[in-house]
Amino acid sequence: MTDENESRTHFGAREVREDEKAGLVQDVFSSVASRYDLMNDLMSGGIHRLWKDATMDWLAPHGRKRLLDVAGGTGDVALRFLKRAPEASAVVLDMTEPMLDEGRRRAGGSGLADRVEWVGGDAMSLPFPDAAFDVCTISFGIRNVTRIGDALSEAFRVLGTGGRLMVLEFSRLTVPALQDVYDLYSFNVIPRMGQAVTGDRESYQYLVESIRRFPDQESFAEMIRQAGFEQVRYRNLSMGIAALHSGWKI
Repeated sequence: MTDENESRTHFGAREVREDEKAGLVQDVFSSVASRYDLMNDLMSGGIHRLWKDATMDWLAPHGRKRLLDVAGGTGDVALRFLKRAPEASAVVLDMTEPMLDEGRRRAGGSGLADRVEWVGGDAMSLPFPDAAFDVCTISFGIRNVTRIGDALSEAFRVLGTGGRLMVLEFSRLTVPALQDVYDLYSFNVIPRMGQAVTGDRESYQYLVESIRRFPDQESFAEMIRQAGFEQVRYRNLSMGIAALHSGWKI
């Protein structure tokens, strides 16, 4: 019997208890960690690299900024940040240790290992003091968080005054006529690709479903404002397949 007072949330198309979701998400990314970057290239035809470059272009890393990359996984965004700002430093936080292991391996071959720290932790309860960072990025991770508002509030807390939040996430197409084609590809091709490349169809089925459950551009922008950020803006990428949101702690 289900407790009527029990908090529920979504895990893809399924409804689960809030206290179950983090473990389920962790299982997904533990399963696909070793092939995660390869699958990103295959699923997007390499376009995710252009989206991440667009993130850096808008962010314009410089000086001795300290970055926190939440749900940073294999460090793809953090390493881009460090390459553009030679005096900067970064912390990559993720709750999935196999993803962090992949990131450490990648950083070791990049010459940037001494400027990046890898930390296991939860986006909804960041293990850092107030105002510890200048920049916070979350790339394709916020939709996996159980309580998105809590994660945004934590990002606000750990940023100093003048700090900036940048969130890159899948979003809603700006050309509705293309939605059926996009859905056909997402729900039929991506899970099969996941099975072929990683041996895990279910994890990629979840990832596709989680994209459909994520708020649209305007709704997510409002969530960022409610967390305390100002000057909130967003840019659509590839006709809204992804969107880049920016907010400032003033």
